[in-house]
Amino acid sequence: MSFTIVEPAPARLNRSELAVPGSRSELFEKAAKGNADVIFLDLEDAVGPDDKPQARKNVIEAINDIDWGDKTLSVRINGLDTHYMYRDVVDVIEQTNGRLDLIMIPKVGIPSDVYAVDMLVTQVEDAMGRDKRIGFELIIETALGMANVEANATASKRNESLHFGVADYAASTKARMTTIGGPNAIYGVLTDIDGDKPREYHWGDMWHFAISRMVVAARAAGLRPIDGPFGDFKDGDGYRAQANRAAALGCEGKWAIHPSQIDLGNEVNSPSEKEIAQAHRILEAMEQAQKDGQGAVSLDGRLIDIASIKQADVMVRKAAQIAAAG
Repeated sequence: MSFTIVEPAPARLNRSELAVPGSRSELFEKAAKGNADVIFLDLEDAVGPDDKPQARKNVIEAINDIDWGDKTLSVRINGLDTHYMYRDVVDVIEQTNGRLDLIMIPKVGIPSDVYAVDMLVTQVEDAMGRDKRIGFELIIETALGMANVEANATASKRNESLHFGVADYAASTKARMTTIGGPNAIYGVLTDIDGDKPREYHWGDMWHFAISRMVVAARAAGLRPIDGPFGDFKDGDGYRAQANRAAALGCEGKWAIHPSQIDLGNEVNSPSEKEIAQAHRILEAMEQAQKDGQGAVSLDGRLIDIASIKQADVMVRKAAQIAAAG
C-alpha cells in the first residue's frame, strides 16, 4: 500500500442513475417513487433553450415539494460556456430547502471548470448558512476532459463521481457513429487468412479505453466511476451487455435514460447471491489461514491470498449497503 492514503467519496449507492428532464414536471413524482438509487433533474441537454428558465423553476419546486425518500438527488446544471449556468447554481441552492445532494457538471474540460463551480457553490452555501455541503458529479464527455481526467478528478473536495458521457465524447473525438453508446459494426477485426476457410469478423468495444481510463482516474481519487447512457431503451439485452462490461472494468453504476433501464442497472451492479456466498467463503478461509500462520491458501482448487480478502470485502460491503437501503 502506498504511503499516500486516498480518501474515499461518501458511500452512496449509485447502481442506477435516472435522468429526468427538468421541463417534464409530470415525471418527477414517478421518479421519486421508482427504484433508481440516484436521480438527476436535468437542466442541460434534455431541455431546449426556450424552456430552460421554466425548467429551473420546475426543478426548484420539485426539490422543495416532492418526497424523495432516501434517494440521492442531483441537478445537472448547464455548461460553463452558457449564460444559464450561474443562475442554475444560485437559484437552485438559494431557493431550495437543503434536500439537494449533488450537482452534476457537464462537459468538464479542465480543473478550473470544477474550481469555478466550487467557488460559486461555496459562496452561495456560505451566504445561506448551509451546513450540508453539496457534492459534485463530473461528466467526462470531451477529448479535453479525458485528456485531463486525472486532474479533473482531484480538482475539488466536493467531487464524488466521474461519469462517461458517450454521445458527446463521440462527437468530440469525431468518432464515426450516431448512436448513444453501444457497439459499432465497423470497430472489429478479421481473423487471419487460413487457406480457403472463411474469415470471421469479431466486433470490439470501442469505448474500452475511455471507460478504463476514467475508472482508473476515479478510483485513484477515491471517486465512483459511473457509465453513462445507452440510447436504445427498447434493447434491454444491449443495455445489460454494456452495463456488464462497464462493471467488469470497475464502474459501479450506469445511467438510466428511461425507467425500463433502472432495474437492469440495479441488477447488473448488485452482487448475486452466489457471488456474496463465495465472498464470505473466501473471508472465512483466509481468516482460518491467518490463524494457521499462512498468507495464502487453496479454495476450490484456486489460490487465494491477502488480495482475495480485499476483493471479497468489496463484495460483502456492497451487499450490506444494498441490504441497508432496503
